[in-house]
Parts: sequence; C-alpha cells; structure tokens
Amino acid sequence: MLEPSEIEPLFTRKDGSFVFARWDRPIVPVIFGVDDTTLPALKGALEAVVTLAGHKMSDVDVELGANLMMFFVSDWAELSGVPNLERLVPDLAPLLDRLQAAEANQYRIFRFDEAGTIRAAFVFVRMDQHLAEVSAETLALSQAVQVILLWSDAAFAETSPLLAGPKGDVMLRPEFGALVRAAYDPVLPPVSRDPALAYRLSARMGRTA
Repeated sequence: MLEPSEIEPLFTRKDGSFVFARWDRPIVPVIFGVDDTTLPALKGALEAVVTLAGHKMSDVDVELGANLMMFFVSDWAELSGVPNLERLVPDLAPLLDRLQAAEANQYRIFRFDEAGTIRAAFVFVRMDQHLAEVSAETLALSQAVQVILLWSDAAFAETSPLLAGPKGDVMLRPEFGALVRAAYDPVLPPVSRDPALAYRLSARMGRTA
C-alpha cells in the first residue's frame, strides 16, 4: 500500500497546489491515428482501468458526443491539420510550438464541469523513437492509467505505474491499482484541494485491496 506521504505528491502540482479530481460521467473515448492492430489494445486497456476503478464507459456523451479524445501522431505539426481541433483546444498553435521545442512525446489536457470533476480529456501522443519501441499493450495501459485521474504533472516522472508481469506482459502496479480503486470509492469526494485527502485515500486502499 501507499502511505499518505507517497500519495500526496501524486496529486501535488509543480506550483505546490494539491488538486484531486476524477471522472463523474461515463467515459466515451474516440481514438485517432492508430492502426487496426493497436486499436484493440487501447480500447482494452481503457476498459480494464475503468472497470478497476468501478466506473463506467458509454457509447455517447449526451453533451459532447465523445469526452475522451486520443490522438497519435508522428509529428506535432499533424495536429494543426485536424479539423476543428483548435475550437476544442484553445491556443493550439502555441501549444504545438511548445511541445515541438521541448521535444515532448505526450501531453494531456483536462476539462472540468462546474463541480470540478473531469468533463473531458484530450490525449496527444507523438510516436518518437522511444515510444515506437514500446509495445502497444504497454503504451495503451500507460495512457489509460494517466487519464483515469487528474494526476500531478510530475506524478510519474521518476516512478512508472506499470511493471512487467510474470509472463513478460505488462500490468498495473498493485499499489497504483489499489489507489485507483480507492480514488473512485463513493465515500470519498470526487474533487478535492485538501492534501489531507491523501490520508483518506491511504486508508481506503487497505479496504479496497
């Protein structure tokens, strides 16, 4: 299990603010830029993580149609040609310039409803040499985990939420699986800016393991 001192940094942003949020509405994904062999791995990983959380997926969001959009590209400039994307992602051009300059290979944007729960998410992945060497299953599970909660912008900079399984497969670390389950426990708030939530998450992890 994870101690409160280990959980708090996972939701503490670089500016020092603690921000926790989960999805309240069912997740409706749409995935662009992958082939037919990779698509099942992505959908399967999303379904597995959502099921682990005790949350739901759906075929349509009544307000947005799809509320989780995932784009896989070989160059950031490709996103500038996606029709109407600039309407969904304000200041898209400057963002792409920053990602290009930083040689980033992934970026996530979250949108929130009035209560502060996750309303929508945009996942951008540039398949650079490093990611191209990662298996479809590993890439899929990594992205699914990182979008199920509003993690800190530095949450997995040093520690991966994944590990190699006994048969050479990839799996979610048990402690992170327990944390995801605890985060979606109905007794806990769906949104919080109080670092003390880390203590409640740690306590719930023991009960949901």
